[in-house]
Parts: sequence; structure tokens; C-alpha cells
Amino acid sequence: MKIYKTQKEVEKDIKNGVLAIEGDVKFECSIYISASIKVTAGDINALDINAWNINAWNINAGNIDAWNINAGNIDAGNIDARNILYYAFCGVYDSIRCLSIKAKRESHSEPVCLDGKLEIKDEEEKVTIKISKKSLEALKESGIEIIE
Repeated sequence: MKIYKTQKEVEKDIKNGVLAIEGDVKFECSIYISASIKVTAGDINALDINAWNINAWNINAGNIDAWNINAGNIDAGNIDARNILYYAFCGVYDSIRCLSIKAKRESHSEPVCLDGKLEIKDEEEKVTIKISKKSLEALKESGIEIIE
């Protein structure tokens, strides 16, 4: 199992905008990255995840803030995402906020929000993204227009 204890350890493994992980991973710190997370075989266990895209078999997290989530099973405190695609089960202790949420298979459970609610947000809603200065400069250099 790969264990990350600091943000710097995570950033060191990002290549071409992707944090690629083989096997299980555990984040013992909060992470804020503008990269895709791809777990080729295994689970993600973390307190807080803030990323562009997450692809994993199982996700167990306190809070997830992402653009797109593609997972087998999701168990989290809160989820705030653009699009969520899950395999069989998506459950949170508080709330889910997203543009869309869909199950990949016919036999599945509907999303469960124990203490909160499922909110499908408007496409036009302003999105706030936390990224490092280094990542911001890289985006600007690649030709992406940044509106502050």
C-alpha cells in the first residue's frame, strides 16, 4: 500500500497532470491537486480529496471535492463534484452536490445521504477550485484562460 503523509509527496508523483497509483493508497493528509487520480487496482482511503478526476474501485473519504468521480463504491462524509459515476453503491454521511449522478449497472442502490440531501446543481453555477500557484502558472502556460 502506498501511503502519502504530505502534500509534497503527492505532488512529486504527479506526472503529466495524472497521479497514477498501482494498488491500494492511503492519504494521511488532506490533498489539493489539479490532477486526475487513477488507481489501477485498489482502494482510496483519505480524509479529504480535492482533485479533477478520480477513478478507483472503492473510495472511503471524509470529504470529496472533484470534477468527475468514477468508482466502484463510494463511502464519504460529503461529496461535491461535477459528475459521479458509481458501480453499485454511493453513500455519504452528510450531502452529495453534483451536476449528475448515475450507476454503471442495472442492479444498484440509489445514492444514500444519511444526514443531508442529494442536490443536483445547475450547470451555470460558479465553481471554486483550489490549486497551487505552481499549478496555476502551468495552466496559464498551456494556454488555458484563467478568470479570477
